[in-house]
Amino acid sequence: MSSDGRLVWNHSTHLPGLIPILEKLIQCEGISTVTPGRIKTTRSHIPKMKLRVSVPIRGGYKLIARQGKTVQEVFILTILDQSQLEKAIANLL
Repeated sequence: MSSDGRLVWNHSTHLPGLIPILEKLIQCEGISTVTPGRIKTTRSHIPKMKLRVSVPIRGGYKLIARQGKTVQEVFILTILDQSQLEKAIANLL
């Protein structure tokens, strides 16, 4: 289950609890790069961390991480298809 995935640190702020999940995600076979993106706030409140696949991007997928009133984009470069990626995320959460 080990791979050569890497986590890109390009922002100083992240959702609380997101980085440990992403560090586990880069251990999954087929995931090469995980890059947390921008953070926004929303009106609705999600008490527990949620990660969902949003849209395909070139070479992978964009995920939406939500917790509390905060949303963060996460970009994943992978050879996995969407259902395999969703399964890997479900196993982590």
